[in-house]
Amino acid sequence: MTTKTVETVEAVKEEAVETAAPRSAGRQRGSLVFILTLIALIIGVSICNKLPEGHALYVSNYMVTLLGKYLTYAILAVAVDLVWGYLGILSLGHAAFFALGGYVMGMHLMRQIGDRGVYGNPDLPDFMVFLNWTELPWYWTGFDNFAFTALMILLVPGLLAYVFGWFAFRSRVNGVYLSIITQALTYALMLAFFRNEMGFGGNNGLTDFRELLGFDLRSNDVRLGLFIASGVALLLTYLLCDMILRSRLGKVAVAIRDAENRTRFIGYRVDRVKLALFVLSAMIAGLAGALYVPQVGIINPGEFSPLNSIEVVVWVAIGGRGTLYGAVLGALGVNYAKTWFTGAFPEAWLFALGLLFVVVTLLLPRGIAGLLRYKRSTQAAS
Repeated sequence: MTTKTVETVEAVKEEAVETAAPRSAGRQRGSLVFILTLIALIIGVSICNKLPEGHALYVSNYMVTLLGKYLTYAILAVAVDLVWGYLGILSLGHAAFFALGGYVMGMHLMRQIGDRGVYGNPDLPDFMVFLNWTELPWYWTGFDNFAFTALMILLVPGLLAYVFGWFAFRSRVNGVYLSIITQALTYALMLAFFRNEMGFGGNNGLTDFRELLGFDLRSNDVRLGLFIASGVALLLTYLLCDMILRSRLGKVAVAIRDAENRTRFIGYRVDRVKLALFVLSAMIAGLAGALYVPQVGIINPGEFSPLNSIEVVVWVAIGGRGTLYGAVLGALGVNYAKTWFTGAFPEAWLFALGLLFVVVTLLLPRGIAGLLRYKRSTQAAS
């Protein structure tokens, strides 16, 4: 290939990635508003939780825990939006990465119980004693150490995503076929974790957690600390994803989403870009799961359910994929509605969710974030 030809190809590559990802001022403004709102939410809830219970602005400990759980869902939604909204990979298996992160944290929390369990065994969790296990399985080794656990929270989902993605993307599995395979992956893991022989508590999962880093998980201060940790994790995750998407890697990702064959033809290693962002997305989902478990107090195989993965996709679709902050809005809004519906009209929730998804798909194909963008552009034009 001559020097001129190489320069021409590079020029085409530059043009492709630049035109594929125009970054509007509106998107920057939306990200800034989101970041400031999130910081205000973290500080505001922390202050209001310390007010006297009769105060008009008091935020109860129950609400703090609920908001903390919502924030972990928002992190998961950002992970899905990263690969779906910007890379065009509709993953229906991200619940698997979320649950794996949760199980890793659950294993650490179980090891912290020690001899305070029902059977008083300092070496084995209660469910293993009940099932007549005589020694701790080798894959539980090291989980009494928090630093090792923190590393595994990222490595376990990341490694699974790497192995899965390496085969799938090199084989050029795309579209609905890839979505079905990801759903089969999480379903297979759910069935495996239901088995008592796996050593993860079977149907009941892992529960009865007591402490994290020496702090009582039932303490109100610890619950507030977990809420703050979830908010900070969401903020850092958002900033990381936003930085990546503004980089050359992010622009190539959008080019792959919009014209994969053209991007491959002009010389980009499409499979490597897909694999890198898919692994990162899985690690973010695992982090969300690890923050979720100490706040809800349990992790069981139900978290692998394919329905959970589909629900995450619905959050992102309603909020507006390809915006990051839209995914957060969708996760917070839909889960608040779920909490309200399951309390007031428990039988109607799934119908309401389905109706909401249909309405948004037909009337707001770009979700709530798209509606906000449309209003801003209309105001600017007038």
